[in-house]
Amino acid sequence: MAREPRKKVAVRARAAAPPPRRPSAAALWFRRQRRILRGMGFGLLGLGALAGLAWGVARMDPEARARDTALALVNLGRDHGLVVQEIRVEGREFTPREALLTAIGTVPGDAILDFDPDAARTRLMEIAWVRGAHVERRLPGTILVRLEERQAFAIWQQDGRYSVIDRSGNEMASERFEAFGPLPFVVGAGANTAAASIVDVLRRHPAIADRVEAAVRVSERRWNLRLHNGADVLLPEGHEEAAVERLATLQAQDRLLDRPLAVVDMRLPDRLVVRMPPEAPATPPATPAQARRQRG
Repeated sequence: MAREPRKKVAVRARAAAPPPRRPSAAALWFRRQRRILRGMGFGLLGLGALAGLAWGVARMDPEARARDTALALVNLGRDHGLVVQEIRVEGREFTPREALLTAIGTVPGDAILDFDPDAARTRLMEIAWVRGAHVERRLPGTILVRLEERQAFAIWQQDGRYSVIDRSGNEMASERFEAFGPLPFVVGAGANTAAASIVDVLRRHPAIADRVEAAVRVSERRWNLRLHNGADVLLPEGHEEAAVERLATLQAQDRLLDRPLAVVDMRLPDRLVVRMPPEAPATPPATPAQARRQRG
């Protein structure tokens, strides 16, 4: 049986549809993280997701929208409860509260991802009382600040102005001196930066230190000791230790400082010059007329 030839069927090929537009890698990654965050809560994984998003965007588009990306992260964190809930400060004793809060630069309720620990530390280091600072952002809601304060070392007077200084001579406060307890008193230009040398000498000789009202810097080169009784002890430049030790010996042996003195000059190594206070002028005898008025 003869086969009929096959009919040719014209098949019209349809134009291939364009493939669906594939979302960007960043969009896919972000969608996955949002699903994870909804399921698991905004814990450590969520924090890692935020960090990863910032890293991924920077890798894929390093030049564009850096500021917008940062803002988006801040807003995302706020939407998921990443706000400052507690500001914890350790090591503060004298640092003024107002200056401290201004330097930290955030308050409860602010977005914690918008807080810059390095910038806060830089501002804290500008406070006179702060010697060192560590600032840490502890997610989800804590700012931790650890302070190392300078130690009050002495009170410095210069041109009628008083300041609490640390051992290096840095000014830290100009009021409420009673809060720091008894401190050595130094006077004069340059006395602040040189105070440690003379204060250390006096602390090694408490019998002399107890009699000193102030250490006075002279021409930014040497020291005079003003005693409570008004006498001045003139110390040699660069040899304060030997001079104060000698003065302590003279006090122990001869009670030198118990005498009415005006000046004890110890600037020369081979001699000691002592000047007495001037005597009060004698009262002249009353004239006859004065005597009569006194009688009556």
